[in-house]
Amino acid sequence: MEIPAELARTLATVVAEGTFDAASRVLQITPSAVSQRIKALEQHLGRVLLVRQKPVRATEAGQAVVRYARQLALLEHDALAGFALAAEPDSPAERRPIAVPLAVNADTLGTWILPTLAQLAARHPVVFDLHRDDQDFTAELLESGTVMAAITSQATPVAGCVARPLGVMRYRAVATPDYVARWLPDGMTPVALSRAPLVDFDRRDDLQTGFLRFVGADDTAPPRHYVPASNDFAVAVKLGLGWGMLPGFQSDEELADGRLVPLGGPPIDVPLHWQQWNLRSPLLDTIADAVVAEARRAFS
Repeated sequence: MEIPAELARTLATVVAEGTFDAASRVLQITPSAVSQRIKALEQHLGRVLLVRQKPVRATEAGQAVVRYARQLALLEHDALAGFALAAEPDSPAERRPIAVPLAVNADTLGTWILPTLAQLAARHPVVFDLHRDDQDFTAELLESGTVMAAITSQATPVAGCVARPLGVMRYRAVATPDYVARWLPDGMTPVALSRAPLVDFDRRDDLQTGFLRFVGADDTAPPRHYVPASNDFAVAVKLGLGWGMLPGFQSDEELADGRLVPLGGPPIDVPLHWQQWNLRSPLLDTIADAVVAEARRAFS
């Protein structure tokens, strides 16, 4: 059984845009035509491919088709780029860019990766569709076909993917001097930590919880602020809203001049890995090489 390429691309567009109306604007056809294509594909494959909600969501079968469509688009882009190089090369501005979806953890997005992606976009006809999630969950987006590559804490390659180590992001528990004077005047004792407010990124952030458990404090007791953006999270800690685990990118300068102080205790090291589809794609490999090189420079 063959998967019609045009119908698969339509499905991928609907999933990416979230609604039939939005997909119709991208594809420059009517919403009715989009709906008819999806129904035709489902009938052809004998599977339900979409959960029709807002935004729409691909079923497990739909995820396989979306992944196929995106791989096909990437291979087509590489082939056309090869034609251009064999003839008269165009500038990136003159070629239609391909969208490359990437899953990136918040602290990477807020610290070191964006300049690298900007340089890539200046040299290649590519636009990046960034999906932000915790490094423990980004591999799920890769497995589902939502993204072509991911920065993840998972070293074992997802099925159909390859993995490369990036380095280790080290987090230390820090707070402002005023915060320590108010909440931890006698040091970082388990009793004091159970009462002292802390800052979590979101309800899946387990860095602060892991630290509390390691030092023997009750990890369910402290009041928690939730600040779901990497830079804003760091600002919240620097303003004294609570203590938190910050990487060196966001705390070295303040620790050096005394605006932040270390609470003590062990650092938490989070190894990061780059995983991508196992395709012979010059564009995806170029992106990977640039990200890996910058990560190793940043973590050195």
